[in-house]
Amino acid sequence: MILMVCMAALGAAFGAMMPLRWGVLGFLGALAVLFMIHAGLNSASGFAGSSFEESLLLFNGSVVSYLGFNLQITYRAFALPMLAVATPLVFRLARSLRRD
Repeated sequence: MILMVCMAALGAAFGAMMPLRWGVLGFLGALAVLFMIHAGLNSASGFAGSSFEESLLLFNGSVVSYLGFNLQITYRAFALPMLAVATPLVFRLARSLRRD
């Protein structure tokens, strides 16, 4: 839960600080960076809080399976950070379009 709140706060900061001239590519880049950070933290924390070596025992020593599992977990939990990036960006874009 704490990881989700931190990633949502980081996403809101990305959305608020990203220059509007970057447009869609900047938005996708910010999401990619946020996803990689989230996946890295999920992988580093181990399966259910256990160490990396103990986590690999559960996946028969396969690092690829362990990383694939963590990417799947990150993919399922990524809706809130993605919304946190998009919300300030959309409000800033709407405000800049009203001024023009």
